[in-house]
Amino acid sequence: MFTKSFHTHTTRCRHAEGKDREYVLEAVKSGMTVLGFSDHSPYVFEGDYYSGFRMRPEEAEGYFASIQALKQEFAGQIEIHTGFEAEYYPRFFPAYEKLLSRLPAEYLLLGQHFLFDEIEKIPSGRETDDETLLKQYVNQVSDAMKTGMFACVAHPDCFRFAGSEAAYEREMTRLCENALLCGVPLEINLLGIRTNRHYPNPAFWRIAGRVGNTVVCGSDAHAPKDVCDTASYEKALAMAAEYGLKLCEADVILKGGHTLR
Repeated sequence: MFTKSFHTHTTRCRHAEGKDREYVLEAVKSGMTVLGFSDHSPYVFEGDYYSGFRMRPEEAEGYFASIQALKQEFAGQIEIHTGFEAEYYPRFFPAYEKLLSRLPAEYLLLGQHFLFDEIEKIPSGRETDDETLLKQYVNQVSDAMKTGMFACVAHPDCFRFAGSEAAYEREMTRLCENALLCGVPLEINLLGIRTNRHYPNPAFWRIAGRVGNTVVCGSDAHAPKDVCDTASYEKALAMAAEYGLKLCEADVILKGGHTLR
């Protein structure tokens, strides 16, 4: 049974639906024991640029206040945690760390949705056969894990590579080996399963099984009904069995991201 997930969004990211409380009610109704909110983190950019898929810095206080109130309301029924999903943009990361130091985030998921620093508009999910971009993705994810800030890599296989199989094998082996060295688990993303995206990618998870990575499942819920996605979880279990993945309970995430403590 799917009972623990740390990948849950809210309407503050501008592409999710439902009230915060509705997510918790659905989790309780479905028999979940742990729910972690990890909405798309506010970030600090230069000039007047700001992404349209994340909460703004001034919304963070309300985010934590809302989830804290729910934690108190549902105490004894479900364990609730609050964190963020964030990208690693080296150019802006020092300013982001300062922002984060003022917020009570319990954990960070790394969701590397863009290469470089997002302003270049190179999505990780845009199909490419450019090995330079593949290497850039792996470099950024690896450097992010080495900061010690990130407790898990969400959808690590979201980079959509259509080039050389040998290049993919080489670079994603490097990513998986770095995750193992850093003690960072990798997420099988249930949103990818239920919406038939290009991930989970069997080629990636075959590598992760060979390397011996720790693997968790995250619902990546953008609507309350998707919090406890049992159907997709069952498919993830089958994938884990097929590739010999070391599937762990998702609360292993709380043991990572040590610099947030």
